[in-house]
Amino acid sequence: MGIRELQGYASFFMTIFLVVMLYGYIIYLYRSEKKGEKDYEKLGNIALDDEIDSTPINSSDPLPSEKKERNK
Repeated sequence: MGIRELQGYASFFMTIFLVVMLYGYIIYLYRSEKKGEKDYEKLGNIALDDEIDSTPINSSDPLPSEKKERNK
């Protein structure tokens, strides 16, 4: 078994691995959108609606360090 044959096998298995990872990520995105966890349609409009006075897409929670300071 030469180096060329090993490179061929490695290339084949790496391609299969990356395809499986890609499909897994696509399924993850699809399921999270169906559950209502994220709305990727809104997130896709960020580039189109970038005015200074436009409303934020998600209201962000304060950082944990800011929460601690408020509770004191």
